Amino acid sequence: MSDPKSSDSPEARALVNNNTVDAVVAVIVFVVGLVVVFEARRIGASWTDDGPGSGYFPFYIGLIVCISAVGIFYQAVFSKARDTAGFVNREQLSRVLSVLVPAAVFVLGIVYVGIYVSAAIYICGFMIVLGKYPPAKGVLLGIAVSAFFFLMFEVWFKVPLYKGKFEPLSFLGY
Repeated sequence: MSDPKSSDSPEARALVNNNTVDAVVAVIVFVVGLVVVFEARRIGASWTDDGPGSGYFPFYIGLIVCISAVGIFYQAVFSKARDTAGFVNREQLSRVLSVLVPAAVFVLGIVYVGIYVSAAIYICGFMIVLGKYPPAKGVLLGIAVSAFFFLMFEVWFKVPLYKGKFEPLSFLGY
């Protein structure tokens, strides 16, 4: 009898290896280090009459970051001891995306309908789709949580939060 999650099954096969992810992250870190180095040079990374310039320490920090990134890239790509184990398989990636995509939609929703409406939809969606709660319970709790935070911030603390471009709660006078 074979295990359905064996290393030969499509679900268990890695979509990307650790060394590939390490190399990509090293390139990104190197670019960030280069930005720090160039900006530090632009604002003055030399020693002045009264001590180090404003970019002196950031320049060397950026240089250390760049050198470290080159070392990580070398280790990930050219080293005999590179880690070629699987970073993520299809099932793991789908689980991560099942949380990441709704979170991105939630953030985008804040722009248009504000944090309260977007949060109610987000909570409701998570409860129904991922939590397998009955739709009535998901909708009720999504609205209840958003209403509680609306009362807490808008009414009690007098701290207005973003209502969105369409301002769907304008009928409440807030």
